[in-house]
Amino acid sequence: MIFDAIIAAGGSGSRAGGPKQWRAVGGRPLIRWSVEAMLAAGARQVVAVIPPGAESEAIAALDGLPVMFVAGGTSRAASVRNGLQALADNPPQAVLVHDAARPFMPIAVVGRLIDALNTSDGAVPGLPVADTLKRRSPGERVGATVARDNIWRAQTPQAFRYERLVAAHDAWPKGEEMTDDAAAMERVGSTVALVVGDPRLMKLTWPEDFEMAEALAGGLRRARVGQGFDAHRWGPGDGVWLCGVKIAHDQSLVGHSDADAGLHALTDALLGALGEGDIGDHFPPSDPQWKGASSDRFLTHAASLVAARGGRIANVDVTLICEQPKVKPHRDAMRARLAELLALPLDAVSVKATTTEGMGFTGRGEGLAAQAIVSLDLPA
Repeated sequence: MIFDAIIAAGGSGSRAGGPKQWRAVGGRPLIRWSVEAMLAAGARQVVAVIPPGAESEAIAALDGLPVMFVAGGTSRAASVRNGLQALADNPPQAVLVHDAARPFMPIAVVGRLIDALNTSDGAVPGLPVADTLKRRSPGERVGATVARDNIWRAQTPQAFRYERLVAAHDAWPKGEEMTDDAAAMERVGSTVALVVGDPRLMKLTWPEDFEMAEALAGGLRRARVGQGFDAHRWGPGDGVWLCGVKIAHDQSLVGHSDADAGLHALTDALLGALGEGDIGDHFPPSDPQWKGASSDRFLTHAASLVAARGGRIANVDVTLICEQPKVKPHRDAMRARLAELLALPLDAVSVKATTTEGMGFTGRGEGLAAQAIVSLDLPA
């Protein structure tokens, strides 16, 4: 089922001491966790509903991620309604509404919600209340014990058939508080399923909640490693492209594109870490549109796939294997170019060179080879 996602991040965060959606958790802005998780779960597009005038903060927090920004309203319900309207021109079958203040969203929960929409208009994740419930009386005394049978605490994301949720919001009385979107669906008689949520879907409300979030943040990501290798033979020419830098030389590398072996190896390493095949699958040499193409395009495409999965490139390491040209004089320029293409700090980029002491095809000057290793940080 095709679904889009709305991330509700338009609040002031006053109970947490300020705008919490931009606050770092595990080294990344709170809102980024939710957007990355939705992309990794397969959302077609993600709408982030942010406070009016906070575009610069949102751009900085979500840099590199394919996300649409929409200004929030005076209430959560109004903010979600603005998000729904942003999807109206190309409406999805389903929409997931998620609080940015719940950063740790397991992808399995999304699967349960989408499955539930096969037989319901909406679906809510939740957990049965385990604690004994007390009603407080005046004077901070216990007034009564509340039965907890069949009492569940609702979480987000909540999933709905798009058109049904739009109709439910349109029918909601103006000015009345809506604590969650399922309440609007319930009022118009739509069926809302209850699926098992996850304890990690805790909502960060108070300053002390962020201490617990920091403890959780380290266990909800996984590392991926990929490697790539490429080789091209030498041919007539006056220069060679290596790691995005043109070097004057008495020969050129022969290839369908610009034959930048360094970028080709690095592209394959990224694709390998994602399990997305190799460079030939994405840019077939039989396709004339790639003849003479700059390999920058191949690398940035692979990097965009990482971002679409909610991932982050941690570091890259390229080794060029050749007798000529001398790489060391150009190494800093190569590192800077790779850092620019991948939006990485310079110290996360390594370029090295070695020879084969006259052995093999590189040693005989027949060609040049490159190998690359990358490490990624992806949602669990």
